[in-house]
Amino acid sequence: MQDDRHAHPDHDCDEDCDHHDHDHDHHHGPHDELVTVRDLVRYATSRFNRAGLFFGHGSNDAFDEAVYLVLRTLHLPLDRLEPFFDACIPADERSEVLDIIERRVSERIPAAYLTREAWLGDFRFYVDERVIVPRSYCFELLEAGLSPWIADPEGVTRALDLCTGSGCLAVLLAHHFPHAQVDAIDLSEDALDVARQNVADYGLQDVVRLIRSDVFDALGDERYDLILSNPPYVTEASMQVLPEEYLHEPRMALAAGDDGLDVVRRIIAGARRHLADDGVLIVEVGHNRDLVEAAFPHLEFVWLTEASEAEKVFLLRADQLPA
Repeated sequence: MQDDRHAHPDHDCDEDCDHHDHDHDHHHGPHDELVTVRDLVRYATSRFNRAGLFFGHGSNDAFDEAVYLVLRTLHLPLDRLEPFFDACIPADERSEVLDIIERRVSERIPAAYLTREAWLGDFRFYVDERVIVPRSYCFELLEAGLSPWIADPEGVTRALDLCTGSGCLAVLLAHHFPHAQVDAIDLSEDALDVARQNVADYGLQDVVRLIRSDVFDALGDERYDLILSNPPYVTEASMQVLPEEYLHEPRMALAAGDDGLDVVRRIIAGARRHLADDGVLIVEVGHNRDLVEAAFPHLEFVWLTEASEAEKVFLLRADQLPA
């Protein structure tokens, strides 16, 4: 069966590209046979598919993840696969790539933790196991400027990112609302350390203020034009069956009680007193729309649909919230 051997695609390798392999003819393994970027991407894709990995942390499938991890480990531009596809990779670099592929499979660690970075569009964020990997439907909504609910982005002067984690949404708020002072809250001191690094990476120390708080507890009478939150919202039943990759993330950033709404309830209860009169509250709740509507039958939620995954995020105006 020829599947057991790796068939070399035609590539432009000089003979000498391969010379360090000749001594090892007696024990060919992936390290000796996978010579080009193409070989490594193909191998990683197959390994990931065979292992049944879960992709919910930036990549959509095994191929995207393979391309990302190979290019990133080789310090190549992430958006330029073609020019490098048939480049021969020296032995020491190959070892690095194979090591990271192996860790992704054997330890089920999300790629973002292996590379210490996550991307939302063109924005790169530092991440490690102290925070969940950035992935938010709010990202696409912010790209669209939150119109028509925020008619004038220039007019937003105070914004709050509640449950900031890595600080990614706070950085995006500062970017999309150039006149806003942004407060970013988290209960986890560890998460705030990571957020501090991302705020500094974007030079936003004077714009984004990081505050340790349990929801609104530390805020006093602060008021905002916009409160944005991607809180923990995973139900207990879902926590029991999470793919292994998610178990590397902080539980407190995911779990939110039996129906996933422990934190959402507190946000809805407290938001009115921290919003300007014409302010808006925007909260991501994932697949929990039915649970949210059942818990708050009298609230007229607007479900935002600009994001590719429609209706995972609700909006309420200040005057719709309980006083």
